[in-house]
Amino acid sequence: MDLVDPVDSLVQHATDNQVCRITLNRPEALNAITPDQRERIIHLLADASADPAVRAVVLTGTGRGFCTGADLRGGPVTGERVPGDVARTIRLGAQRLIAAVLDCEKPVIAAVNGTAAGLGAHLAFACDLVLAAESAKFIEVFVRRGLVPDAGGAYLLPRLIGPQRAKELMFFGDALSAADAERLGLVNRVVLDGELDKTAREWAERLATGPTRALALTKQLVNASLDTDRATAFATEAAAQEINMTTEDAREGVASFVERRGAEYKGR
Repeated sequence: MDLVDPVDSLVQHATDNQVCRITLNRPEALNAITPDQRERIIHLLADASADPAVRAVVLTGTGRGFCTGADLRGGPVTGERVPGDVARTIRLGAQRLIAAVLDCEKPVIAAVNGTAAGLGAHLAFACDLVLAAESAKFIEVFVRRGLVPDAGGAYLLPRLIGPQRAKELMFFGDALSAADAERLGLVNRVVLDGELDKTAREWAERLATGPTRALALTKQLVNASLDTDRATAFATEAAAQEINMTTEDAREGVASFVERRGAEYKGR
């Protein structure tokens, strides 16, 4: 009899129409992430990068929560610790998870079905596109616990909405509605709760029919743009164009333009 890894039931995943769907499935805990779940998501994102059959990723949750952060029961944050434990835990844990999303070579869509708090909010903000159900909310919960923001929050938020807005969210820790998150630019689109899954599938399937390598290089250029000077950014852009022009999809795109027909991209 085959044994089923319990983490597989807590992080569900399936690939359909070249879209990998990763679903956090601890609704009773509002999808607070355990270390095992975190490692599973990192692994699945790495697999998505390497698998040519996957051309887009959707990250979502079940129940009322998208993700309410890291499961803090036990461990170096709450239990007995020695100097260095907390920093090590953050580096090897939450920061690796956020980096896995940012570095994934396929477009990642967050379909935020409910509360996204702390690490969960940053997990959504690290995604390339963010869809939110009307009932979703985002909370920079750290200040409520007397904690410093982690999981890359102080890196991500100022780049998305500027330092003053980022400080306001982090200093007060107030819940931000989906509509307000959209207004600030943290969310691409707010949809009816019942339309979230449908819209996420439509967006992901559209991305999955696009020029996959061009999208990957575009993602890298945009993510690096705020950390580089103009000369470096321009040089990186030129190099990305050089690399992309070796792909089948780039040749197909040019040919379809010349021949005045729709392009059929294969992700290669």
